[in-house]
Parts: sequence; structure tokens; C-alpha cells
Amino acid sequence: MILVTGGAGFIGGNFVLDWLSNPNAEGIVNLDKLTYAGNLATLESLKSDPRHIFVHGDIGDKDLVSKLLNEHQPRAIINFAAESHVDRSIHGPAEFVTTNIVGTFNLLESAREYWNSLDDSSKKAFRFHHVSTDEVYGSLSASDPAFTETNPYEPNSPYSASKAASDHLVRAWFHTYGFPVLTTNCSNNYGPYHFPEKLIPLVILNAFNSKPLPIYGDGQQIRDWLYVGDHCSAIREVLANGKLGETYNIGGWNEKANIDVVKTICSILDELKPRGDGKSYADQITFVKDRPGHDRRYAIDASKVERDLGWRPAETFDTGIRKTVQWYLDNPVWIEGVVSGSYRDWLSKHYN
Repeated sequence: MILVTGGAGFIGGNFVLDWLSNPNAEGIVNLDKLTYAGNLATLESLKSDPRHIFVHGDIGDKDLVSKLLNEHQPRAIINFAAESHVDRSIHGPAEFVTTNIVGTFNLLESAREYWNSLDDSSKKAFRFHHVSTDEVYGSLSASDPAFTETNPYEPNSPYSASKAASDHLVRAWFHTYGFPVLTTNCSNNYGPYHFPEKLIPLVILNAFNSKPLPIYGDGQQIRDWLYVGDHCSAIREVLANGKLGETYNIGGWNEKANIDVVKTICSILDELKPRGDGKSYADQITFVKDRPGHDRRYAIDASKVERDLGWRPAETFDTGIRKTVQWYLDNPVWIEGVVSGSYRDWLSKHYN
């Protein structure tokens, strides 16, 4: 048994589905607070699977977490739970501090107490895997080398600052208490079940609905794009074979400017679902005012995880983005459930 936190969100939900796609996989206790980005519809296929135990709750609730740990005796915790949207962190940083810093602290303490209660064999086998972001490293210029695990932390938004703080807590619990941690810092994920406040799902859904495709500033912000299925396989590899106390950067080796990402999506949609008027979806591209403190470039050097653990992404950006667009075309019911709710409210506030 493993405990997954944030397992109804985008990356966590994909991980739970991927893990349990193996008929021989051990079970998952899935703890999720079900904030706006948590979606039980993502887990609909597991409704009757006895290996999936869903618990509605907060990682900051020490009594609940301790109860789950003692009841289910997991051999590992994988912590996906986080507030993760930069724009929202700018408008309301308090929730990011509460969940990403205080919540991670409480989770660590509950887990450490549980770990200390285990026998020597179980104690040695236990792992706490903390999932984080490349944004903790700050921003790169066009000529800077990609982020490695030894880059100094230079977070530039309330979101990235809160994740940096949580990374430091995890590191300190290893060095102070010997608590068996692993940390992964990933680049920008994309793929199925992604809440449409992020660039790729936002563009796809707006294109479907004949809405503007909003691009911040000049659209030349560069990100390294990682298909979420590849991220899930990297987490499995690190959990199984990673060295305790180590950090592993997980990237897709796919640096793309935002405007080029959007134009690629438009081109795929022009092919798979042409507009009724015969025009390109690219005609819907609209440049909007840049957000405060917008980092210019992120890039992950994922050499360490390849060298030490033999992991490398299976998808290129071209194959991954085509799979992603096709998934949104094939899943109108999931999309309608999202669009009818908080996404519409958020979109009207930011892009009216």
C-alpha cells in the first residue's frame, strides 16, 4: 500500500491511474482536499476498484493523516498535494503558504512519527517522495545552461517561493532526523485531465469555444515541456531506485516558446477539428498584458536521473501534444464538467 496526496489533481490523478493500470499493482490510499483543481471525475474508472481508497481531506490535518498511516500502514508517501498556479498565488498568496509550507510540514511530522513506530525492516523500506517544480530555481536567460540539481534556489513568485520552502523542509528532515526522503523537481507538465487555467488546456478549450487564445506579453517565454505520462514513469523509477536524500530533476528535453506551443496546438486542431469558417484557430490568438514577475525561461537538465537511474522521457513534444489534443477531443464529458464550474468563473475574471 502507498499513500498518495493530491491524487485527484492533474499530475497526482494521472499517477494514480497509471499506477493502478497494472493489475498487479499494490493499492493506493488517495488523500485529496478537492479544491477547485481536484476532480473526482478524473478517477471515475477506479470507482469499483478495491485497490483505490479515496479520502477527502487535507495534508495539514495531522490527526487524519496519522489515522490513515496507522490504519493502512503504507510503505511510501508520494506528496503531490500543492497549490500550483502562479497567477492565483499572485492574487492570493496565503493559501499557497498554508498548503505548500504548513501543510508539507504537518505531513512530514505525521509521517516521521509513523516511521519512528515501524520495525527496523519496514523503517528501512519506507520512502517519502516529495514532488516539486523547476520554478524554485528562478529564471534563465536565453544563453544560460539548463537547471541542474545544484542550482541555487531563486524563486520569483509566491507559488515558487512556497514550493522552495517545502523543498527545504523535506531536505532538513532528512539531514536532521534521517527521515528517508526523495525529491523530484519537474518542468512544465501537460497531458490529459489538466485543469484549464494552465496554458495548453486553456488554449485547447478556448479554441473549442471560439474564445480568444490569450498569450502573456510577447509570447516568447520559454518552458521545458514534460508529458505527464513520462513524469509518472520517472516518479516510479525514483521511488523504486532513487538514493535517499537526493534530488532528481525531471524534464522533457523540450524547450518551447509559449507562442510556438500555441501555434502548434492551432495547427493540430486545424487538422483534426477544422473551424466551420475555414480559418485557422491561430486567428484567435490574442496578446494580453504580461503578469507581474513573469519568469522568462525555465529549462531542466535531466542528465542525473538518466545517468543514475536510466530514465528518459518516451514522448517528444510533437507526439505528446498530439496525444493531448486528441484526448480533449475524445473526452467532452470531462471537459463539460470542468467548463461548467470554476474554470468559467476564473476565465471571466482574467480574460474578459
